[in-house]
Amino acid sequence: MATHVAAARAKQPKPGTSAGVLTVLLTSVAYFMVALDTLVVVTALPRIHRDLGGNVDTLQWTVNAYVLAFGATIITAAALGDLIGRRRMYVFGLAVFTTASAACALAPNIGALIAFRAVEGVGAGIIMPLGLTLLTSAFPAERRGAVVGIWGGVAGLAVASGPLIGGAVTQGLNWHWIFWVNVPVGIAAIVGSRLRLAESRGPSSRLDLPALVLIAAGVGALTWGLVQAGQDGWGSVQTITGLFAGAALIVAFVAWERRAAEPMIPLGLFRSASFSAAVVTQFLMAAAIYSAAFLTSQYFQFALGDSPLGTGLRFLPWTATPMVIAPIAGLVFDKIGARPLIVPGLLMQAAGFAWIIYLAAHSSGYAGYIVPLLIAGVGISMALPSVSAAGLNAVSPQSLGKAAGVMNTMQQFGAVFGIAIATTVFNANGSLADPATITSGYRPALGVAAGLSALGALAALGIRRAARPRTPIPSQPLTPDPERVRAR
Repeated sequence: MATHVAAARAKQPKPGTSAGVLTVLLTSVAYFMVALDTLVVVTALPRIHRDLGGNVDTLQWTVNAYVLAFGATIITAAALGDLIGRRRMYVFGLAVFTTASAACALAPNIGALIAFRAVEGVGAGIIMPLGLTLLTSAFPAERRGAVVGIWGGVAGLAVASGPLIGGAVTQGLNWHWIFWVNVPVGIAAIVGSRLRLAESRGPSSRLDLPALVLIAAGVGALTWGLVQAGQDGWGSVQTITGLFAGAALIVAFVAWERRAAEPMIPLGLFRSASFSAAVVTQFLMAAAIYSAAFLTSQYFQFALGDSPLGTGLRFLPWTATPMVIAPIAGLVFDKIGARPLIVPGLLMQAAGFAWIIYLAAHSSGYAGYIVPLLIAGVGISMALPSVSAAGLNAVSPQSLGKAAGVMNTMQQFGAVFGIAIATTVFNANGSLADPATITSGYRPALGVAAGLSALGALAALGIRRAARPRTPIPSQPLTPDPERVRAR
């Protein structure tokens, strides 16, 4: 073991060397691509709808398939990287993502696009944890804060610019190019990673395959049941079957994990009330963000007649604010704790959404939306870094990796849940037939996003401030430090 550690240290690039710069560049560019694809498709949905068809129930799966596969892959990918080699697994993830992106661009129908988006999500779920592992293992501990900060900042930039880039590419070229642009970047990252990134492995462990199948199938069944509720009603056989099957699979997952020798998610983590509260808050916060983005993009384009680029620009008061406010909130967190930031922050986002609901009923011009979007943006910017930091500060240092894996996974599943619930409410009250029916569905559906934000604020009341702050956590995004612990 000592020899292994010494060899790993010998391979670490010196600060400022070309090897260090290339490591940061290769992992950051790949993660930018992965994070960007989470929301880049949102502003392209109306054009996809016109070309490939599909109603709002179908369109939501272009986002859900990616995010669900992303979340379901994270923990397994990290464990496989430890077993067969992190660089090898990382390059494989890049190849999957790049190939799936090309397939998405060539998709002949909406069903094929959704299927390829799911494969793309699998590649993203491999790239995210393994990229961070390779980055942190390439630098000594005293340099990791800076490089992980760069990596996290790139992710924040991708999330903020996703709707804008998607709108600009869709309007300037066509929606196919939001996927084609990944191909040359992905190929360059594959070649560069294979040639310049050092290989490493972690401690051997047995994959908890039954748990993986149970949690993925359970969440998938629940999500399918929610989608069917919007199409066929809450009393339909498909809805009831999906919801009950999903609940049963989740219960089976918990029962399995309680007796597993090497559980995928150690249930002991949830003995911490603060960690449990942070996980619930993370889930609800992601549900609110993604459902609001999904709905509002279609409202701006279908109901207000905005172009894809115009829609991306309109999002900026909300999506770009975290780039300015979140770092400040991260610094304030160390002094005042999580609750004074998360609770008012999520309530501000809920208030901003409620204001937008009012404006939508009165046919307000875009100028009227700027202030409520800004309020929502400042609010979510206060909560984003604080939720992840509070959750990770609530567990022991040796549990950081798995705790971060849990929170990352719940973030992805929350996004799927939020979009499914909001779409169900939209379909119950409106449709994409004309601006009037779109507005009729949009207002109560955005009310769901506002309610999810308020519930997140309520859940955050359970977060307690740690007696002593542990290792500082990067403000964006939520990710583990794989050198310290392993997510199995």
